[in-house]
Amino acid sequence: METNPRDYGERCRFDAFCKTVLKHEAIDYIREMKRRANREMSLERLPQTAMDKLCSADDYPSDSYVFSYCGYDLPISNERVADAFASLPEQEQSILILRLVLDLTDSEIGEALGLSRSAVQRRRTKSLNVLRTKLTARKGG
Repeated sequence: METNPRDYGERCRFDAFCKTVLKHEAIDYIREMKRRANREMSLERLPQTAMDKLCSADDYPSDSYVFSYCGYDLPISNERVADAFASLPEQEQSILILRLVLDLTDSEIGEALGLSRSAVQRRRTKSLNVLRTKLTARKGG
């Protein structure tokens, strides 16, 4: 079977056409990758605050320590904070729970507990200082 010169010319043109199409597809692909690289940021370059927004953590009630007063709960997930809070007297715990959970003023807490406003303020300040001291103290020392 002999090749027709016309067929050979068509094959050459088709071959050139295919090569041109492939070349331009490769150029388009490279351009798209460059555009995407400019638009998208690698997860390695994200700051920690942005990374925290992307992930979620499951919070279970059993993962925290719960302190209650009159049906109002104060969940504390950090064990050191919970231990320090548990070491406070019950009345000081109730003052902090009412302040932190219900956001009551010292006067309102005093009315609920039968104490004066200044007594509530003194106990609240003292208990917060005790917590601060326990939490800032180094382990084992």
